[in-house]
Amino acid sequence: MAAIHRRGILRLGALTLCAAGSSSIRLLAQAVSPAMTTLSSYMAAAKDRAVPAEVAEKAKHHILDTFAAMISGSELPPGKAALALARAQAGKPVATVIGSRTSTGPMDAALVNGVMAHSDETDDSHGPSQSHPGASVVPAALAVGEDVGATGEHYLRAVTLGYDVGTRLTMALDAIAFRNDTGRSTHSFAGNFGSAAAAGCMAALTAQQMRWLLDYASQQTGGYAIWERDTDHIEKGFVFAGMPARNGVTAALLVRSGWNGVDDVFSGDDNFFQVNAPKGKPALLVDKLGERYEVVNTDIKKWTVGTPIQAPLDAVEN
Repeated sequence: MAAIHRRGILRLGALTLCAAGSSSIRLLAQAVSPAMTTLSSYMAAAKDRAVPAEVAEKAKHHILDTFAAMISGSELPPGKAALALARAQAGKPVATVIGSRTSTGPMDAALVNGVMAHSDETDDSHGPSQSHPGASVVPAALAVGEDVGATGEHYLRAVTLGYDVGTRLTMALDAIAFRNDTGRSTHSFAGNFGSAAAAGCMAALTAQQMRWLLDYASQQTGGYAIWERDTDHIEKGFVFAGMPARNGVTAALLVRSGWNGVDDVFSGDDNFFQVNAPKGKPALLVDKLGERYEVVNTDIKKWTVGTPIQAPLDAVEN
């Protein structure tokens, strides 16, 4: 009995030490930076926060512009390929596939609508972030919005938030230098986080959940400059819009269903910036957040070509 007693004491002591160590490690791993606290709180409050009238009006233009791009894109090779996928793999009929009579699950709908939104190159463009926000943010918010039965006002706020978060992400990476130095796609990175923010807003995630949302968005980042070899524009539509829209919705649905994660993917060991852009400036993630709305700084294209060719075509016309 004495031996058993000693063994029990030793076991209890070991368990106590392990528990204490685990608690310390968890506290260390879950430290949250001021920037993340500000960003996640802002994101969580977006669904109930009124958008200035002039910003709301601009956002409506971009939503309409993106819907038009999806409808137009549905008739082009990338859009047709996306529609074929939706029809072949149609899941639970929750979210609308634009330009068709098909409905499918939110993740697939976001993917297909995103590809169509970039198909004809009329999707909007944000210069400082080197991204096309609307092509992924608008479909992502729509997919989750239909799933939860959201109002139009909620949708408008979610889209506006998506523009603010996604564009700030690649601006914080120093967009042009990041793209040139790494060969990665700023369009995909911005769309990934912008779509996640919009989808998370539609899902009414809390500030804590928004932190996990950003973690899962980060884990899905991809997109490489090899898309420039794509001669049929299909891979480009996937990288620029379809993939990030799907990834953002996936992140939101994972967290909404109860998944947790790392509290601050932007700080601490092996964080997002350390891995992707060591010279990046995480503070820019919240720079003038709530004062400067990036949808206002986003352009609507006149011509069905890439952004760099817009001005030359204007010159030719005039």
